[in-house]
Amino acid sequence: MKIGVVSDIHGNLLALEAVIADLKHESPDVIVNLGDCVSGPLWPDETADILREKNWPTVRGNHDRFLIEDPLEALGPTDVFAAERLSPENLDWLRTTGATIRLSDDIFLCHGTPDNDNRYLTEKVEGPKGHLPDEDTLLAEIKGEKSAIICCGHTHIPRIIRLNATGQTILNPGSVGLPSYQDDHPTLHKMEVGSPHARYALMTKSGMTWNFQEKIISYDWDAASREAAKNGRSGWARALAHGFYGPLS
Repeated sequence: MKIGVVSDIHGNLLALEAVIADLKHESPDVIVNLGDCVSGPLWPDETADILREKNWPTVRGNHDRFLIEDPLEALGPTDVFAAERLSPENLDWLRTTGATIRLSDDIFLCHGTPDNDNRYLTEKVEGPKGHLPDEDTLLAEIKGEKSAIICCGHTHIPRIIRLNATGQTILNPGSVGLPSYQDDHPTLHKMEVGSPHARYALMTKSGMTWNFQEKIISYDWDAASREAAKNGRSGWARALAHGFYGPLS
C-alpha cells in the first residue's frame, strides 16, 4: 500500500502540476489532500478545476472554510483574491470537503489539529518562528485521537514525528504551493523552509511497517513568483522564489 499526501496547495497551479507529474511516476494506490487548496494570489480557479477532476479525498483547510463561510468583506487579501475568481462550481466543490477524514482504522486526516483547522499541531510558535513541540504538547493537541498515523498540514513545514508514549506517527507533508509565509495568529511569526521547491509525502506499508518519504520537487517557481508580484503580493513573490518570506505587501 502506497499513499501520496499533499497539502497547502494555495492555488499554485504550476507546483501542483509538477507534483502530479511526480505522483504519476510514483503510482500510489491513493492520494489524499489535507486542505488549503486555492487561497493565494495565483491561479485559484484553475487549481480547483484540476482538484475537482482528480477527486482525491480532501480535507477542508482553514482558508477553504473562510472562502465558503465568511462574507467577502471579512476576508483577508489572500482569500479575497480566490473568492473573486472561483467559479460557482468550484465553490460548490469546496463545500463538499469535510473537516476531517478517517481514511482507515489506522489513518486519520486533518488540516490543523483533530478538532481545530486553524491551530498548529506539528509546530509551536515561540518568538518569531515555529518550533517542534515537545511530546506532552503533541499528546494534548491530538485530543485523544487513537489512529496509528495522523496526517496534518497547515504549518507548511514538513515533519515526521513519532510519539513514544503511544507509538503513533504524525506526518506533515509540508506545502505543495507556498514554502514560507507570515501570520499573526497566535502571535506574529514566520514559517520558512528555506527553498522554493514543492513538497509532498509518500507513505508506504510493507507488512506491518510504514515507511515515509518526503518528496521535494522542482518547478517553475520564478513564474509563480512573477504571478504573485503581478497581483500585488510582494511577500508571496519572495516566498515563492526563495523559500524565505519577504516584506508584507
